[in-house]
Amino acid sequence: MEDLRKRLLKSTERISYLSQIRDGIDWGNLAGLQEKLDTVRNSFYDVSEEELDKQVCTLEESLSFLEQRCEENLTPMERVRIVRSPLRFSLQDILENVYEDFSELGGQDEASIDPSMVAAKATIIRRVKNKNITQQVMVIGQEKGHGEEYRNGGSCKPWGNEKALRFMQVAQTEGIPIHSYIFTPGSFPVEDYPGAGQQIARNIYAMAKLRVPFISIISEGGSGGAEAIGLSDFRMMFSHGYYSVISPEGAGAIEGKIQEGEKIPKQLLEDCAKWLRITASDNLKLGTIDRVVDEPLLGAKRDDFAFFKRVKFEMIRATDEVVLKTKSLRAFRAYELKLKKNEVVNSEDHLIEISWDLNNDEIKRLLQLRYRKYREMALGGFAGQPTAFSSFCQRMKEKSSKVYYTFRYDVLRSQHKQVKQVIKDVSGEGSVLLKQVSAPIAAAYDFIASKQQDGKQARPSVSNQQAMATEFGDTYTSPLANEDRTVSCPNAEKYGCKDLWVPDLYGEFCGVCETCGHHFPLEYEWYLKHLFDRDTIKEFNSEIASGNPLSVAGFEKRLEAAKAKTGRRSAIITFEARVVGVDLVVAMLYSDFRNGTVGSAEGEKFVQACELAKLKRRPLLAYVHTTGGIRIQEGTLGVVQMPKCTMAVRQYVDSGGLYIVVYDNNSYAGPVASFLGCSHYQFAIRSSRVGFAGPKVIRDTTGEDIPPGYHSAKNALKRGHIQGIWDRREFRRNLHKALLTMGGRNLYYR
Repeated sequence: MEDLRKRLLKSTERISYLSQIRDGIDWGNLAGLQEKLDTVRNSFYDVSEEELDKQVCTLEESLSFLEQRCEENLTPMERVRIVRSPLRFSLQDILENVYEDFSELGGQDEASIDPSMVAAKATIIRRVKNKNITQQVMVIGQEKGHGEEYRNGGSCKPWGNEKALRFMQVAQTEGIPIHSYIFTPGSFPVEDYPGAGQQIARNIYAMAKLRVPFISIISEGGSGGAEAIGLSDFRMMFSHGYYSVISPEGAGAIEGKIQEGEKIPKQLLEDCAKWLRITASDNLKLGTIDRVVDEPLLGAKRDDFAFFKRVKFEMIRATDEVVLKTKSLRAFRAYELKLKKNEVVNSEDHLIEISWDLNNDEIKRLLQLRYRKYREMALGGFAGQPTAFSSFCQRMKEKSSKVYYTFRYDVLRSQHKQVKQVIKDVSGEGSVLLKQVSAPIAAAYDFIASKQQDGKQARPSVSNQQAMATEFGDTYTSPLANEDRTVSCPNAEKYGCKDLWVPDLYGEFCGVCETCGHHFPLEYEWYLKHLFDRDTIKEFNSEIASGNPLSVAGFEKRLEAAKAKTGRRSAIITFEARVVGVDLVVAMLYSDFRNGTVGSAEGEKFVQACELAKLKRRPLLAYVHTTGGIRIQEGTLGVVQMPKCTMAVRQYVDSGGLYIVVYDNNSYAGPVASFLGCSHYQFAIRSSRVGFAGPKVIRDTTGEDIPPGYHSAKNALKRGHIQGIWDRREFRRNLHKALLTMGGRNLYYR
């Protein structure tokens, strides 16, 4: 009888689980099975054990049939419900069943720095020809179960992501692989130091060059929260998991223009989950993950021990594959191919013992492969792809340019500096004879160097800055200045600002209140005409166009409307220009095209800007007129622009370049939490707003209203997000000063 009682309890759990997945009991004959279960339960002591066993068997068979039907027709939204079920396995279950031993770091349970982020030093044992081999790994991941009341649903606060980064760096110091498990709907949107967006940006920037094998696997991957620990050498997903740029509820609220407090229609949620392409199979097709790990029927639960055995094998297998790609021995390469071609996977034994320790050459190859992996992501997500012939010509041009600039800046200039230093040292001895001998030689080298260097690109000296034109020009007048009326400054009540006559405000005042300094928004064309030297802007990559890679219904028309409105093909403009004689490469996100959102086209153009700046040894400026985040209509093709662009920035900065970011108007979400927020030099135009999430998202997530000025430039400076606040009228002057005084010694004018 006890066994029958347990089987009835299990049937109750199965019915409840099915009703959660289907969002109600009105599906199939689920309601009828619930009534039958109630009947059997009520007559438990009134029938014989044989009859009871027969009834329970019939019930279990009916449930198995329903579960199979449900599995065969799972919708993306139903997979989201599976992931969110309290019966689903969590990181704690993985630590206890996949690894032989582990020690949690940074505090345990509610005493942790941030209970939603777990870091653990773990031991994993692998079998090779009946021999057990012990390996040490660092496990990082979000925990949303086992103490749900203080886990915050797996939404990490900034200090939780900081903890993850700290122990990733510990793993790097100890030379052990990192296993990352992603169980998060997204990061907790608070700007308290170190700031949600800023910390995610720091994590991605650091992960780009971690010198150890990094494996990640996704159960629930929500946008920036997933990317905070997800930039890895091998990315996997559980078959019933989801990985998305935004939650289906968030997408539904945006697409349906749902007002606060209103309920999102069920069909709208289903549609959004479908076109977001959030499932494991969708992401595998899109190329944003490398492998899908199969789960049992309707998703794995906490007691699916055969599943944990599978996870262990897959994590070891993925780590092996990453390590094997760095090896130079043919035997290891052959083994890698054998693993890939092996369709029947033995979940216990591995073929040979593979050391996960890497030497310097292998680490170098690991980092090269990691960069190449993300560089090639989402290349099919935009229009304007060059033809095969154009690609060939572009590659030849890039190779010749690389030879030219390497010879010019690495060979000639290096030799010139060394000879000048020798001459200086010899001349310093004070010998009149030596000075007479060295003077002509020094003059000869100076003459040769001056011929090699383009006079227009010479570095302006600080001493003659005052003689140069650092004021704004008068070649462009904002169309906003054409209205004959007055406007009131928002700070009039506080500072007693006078009403401003529009032609003056948007003319000689540059959109700035002369009393309090409040900055009224100006169109991006104003900056193109006033910030850079006249007739020096040379745009490139303008043929790359934003597309609709997920075929979202109605989005093509919206894109065409944005292109017609702006006369441009994407939300970013990349160009070469000069500021007071100094050449630089510029990437400008602007508001007129889809609110400055970033998708595959914008990411590709930004990466190419980084590569051009690196090639020509020029400073890189990212001016953010406005950005509304990652374009949700591109799904995870948009999300992967966060690591992709950040890795390009890291490559550029590590080569000795100068990367400056200037925020204006409204700058939020993914770009700020990645390739913008990782800059060492970030500034904001006065009166701009900078942050990770907007007021409504914060209110919906935290249940609290943010205080006035929460995202102001002043508060961003206090929190350490930015390094300074610039007045629009001083933008050109401040930028020129930054170009002369910041950055490394690898710039062309240094």
